Amino acid sequence: MTADSEAESSELATGRLALVLCAVEEPLARAWADAVAERRDVWVHRGSVLDVDAQAVVSPANSYGWMRGGIDAVYARTFPSVEQHVRSAVLAYHGGELPVGQALIVPTDAMSPTWLISAPTMREPGQVLPPDTVHPYLAARAVFRLWRDGRLEDGRLVREVVRTIALPGLGTGIGGVAPHTCARQVMAAWDEVFDPARP
Repeated sequence: MTADSEAESSELATGRLALVLCAVEEPLARAWADAVAERRDVWVHRGSVLDVDAQAVVSPANSYGWMRGGIDAVYARTFPSVEQHVRSAVLAYHGGELPVGQALIVPTDAMSPTWLISAPTMREPGQVLPPDTVHPYLAARAVFRLWRDGRLEDGRLVREVVRTIALPGLGTGIGGVAPHTCARQVMAAWDEVFDPARP
């Protein structure tokens, strides 16, 4: 399915949770499309995460919250305060290092998207991941668990505030993860958290 389809627009309007998988590059777009396999609440958008009408975007960050490369650098330019929000939250709640496999949510100080979810795919900035890495799976699972069960500082459930998340490739840029590996792992994490009965 594509993010500009009428079917998607009507589906998103129903108030269900929706995940929009975004890709600027054709190999990742194809990998997303192949991996989605008609999952009801997952869509593919060929273009930037910032083009999607979503309440939150995902930052495939490093464990220290530095946002200097890849999509994180785009976020930092677009939302000038967001890197400081991420780094402050990492320091306050995680002792200065957010491990791969965990995620946190911070405001962007923008009207849309309102939130950024930081989910490390690597410990150190600029780290190239090995071919057999499971970091995209761990990062995606952390995002989805936060979305399903997490709470904001004011006590509201994340899922009540964030109905749509725009997610770029996890580790497919600087990390060097193959698009099909990322897509397969993200969908495995989705199934584990939101559709455990799926074969």
